[in-house]
Amino acid sequence: MIPDRRKGVAVLGATGVIGSLTLAVIAAYPDKYRLITMSAGRNVEKALAQAQEFQPDYICMYDSAAAHELESRLDGCKVGCGRDGLTEAAVHPSVDIVMVAVSGAVGLMPTLAAIRSGKDIALANKETLVLGGSVVMPEVSRHGVKLLPVDSEHSAIFQLSRGEQKSALERIILTASGGPFVHMAIDEMAGITPERALCHPTWRMGPKITVDSATMMNKGLEIIEAMWLFDMPLDKIEVVIHPQSIVHSMVGFVDGSVLAQLGPADMKIPISYALGYPDRLGYYGERLNPADIGSLTFERPDEKRFPSLCLAREAASKGGTAPGVMNAANEVAVELFLKGRISFIAVAEVTERVLSAHTVCSNPSLEELLNADKWAREAAWRAVGSLH
Repeated sequence: MIPDRRKGVAVLGATGVIGSLTLAVIAAYPDKYRLITMSAGRNVEKALAQAQEFQPDYICMYDSAAAHELESRLDGCKVGCGRDGLTEAAVHPSVDIVMVAVSGAVGLMPTLAAIRSGKDIALANKETLVLGGSVVMPEVSRHGVKLLPVDSEHSAIFQLSRGEQKSALERIILTASGGPFVHMAIDEMAGITPERALCHPTWRMGPKITVDSATMMNKGLEIIEAMWLFDMPLDKIEVVIHPQSIVHSMVGFVDGSVLAQLGPADMKIPISYALGYPDRLGYYGERLNPADIGSLTFERPDEKRFPSLCLAREAASKGGTAPGVMNAANEVAVELFLKGRISFIAVAEVTERVLSAHTVCSNPSLEELLNADKWAREAAWRAVGSLH
């Protein structure tokens, strides 16, 4: 029997935007990759269609009712559920690389489990490092696995710094589209509806990250993620608004040169780079033509309009449990905004109240990080109640 030499892939969050694009890349290279396991939340119909196309060995539906329904409609595939099911999908013995594309802090534990099982990680979940970077990064080194960033910005930095001496890297410049409200008057922002916040001008993303982009908390989380991924001090990471989303980030070197990575606004590119690393896979989309771009513009972000950027820097400066607390409070606030329970500007207000009330643990264990995350979620609900 000829051994299957294809790379085994686990896709956590398969029915989301990044997960679906990852499956599209796998489908484009059936001789290189095989989907071994996948997870979804509660979208049974989409998960069923994906399972029938890719024939994975195991599926986790995070929602238990969805898991029971899928199991009743799917033959020949084991179905699990919940946090334990996510971990089982991540550590399957036939998996070589885990695409972590779930939303929020739920990505931390399966990522850690996968690392400890010797799996490489394609990380599209920035909250994993925002909450647990102090635990995750030592485990990456201890187990000798690759942690490959999938966010377009961090993938750009990873590509630009590849082959360079760490001492040559002077600063990181994260680009941000600015979202749909980059030039809106501050006094108009209280009236922003979820529908408007979900209309991103250049990227197609899930609802949580789209709202985070609109508040610019997404860029704040990316600052913290970059600190961990590239071992870079907070004061060496800058953010610039770049509405065209052509330059995905820049790196400054000690000799004064600045390198930029450009490309179409297509997440299949960083996904392919992570799956194919250290090789590059072919791209079937439309090529970037510099003559068609026109102007590329850059400007400093207005932190009065986007206070979440300041909150992220404050949390990063405090360190310890502070970034995870900020992240958890923001997750709760965004969920309530999407449900119409609080206003757009209240997302940052709730997050700020929780962060201010938190007593930071400077060198937290994993248990302390998880306890801080739980405390922050409860505190966010209390903060929402005090708004009214």
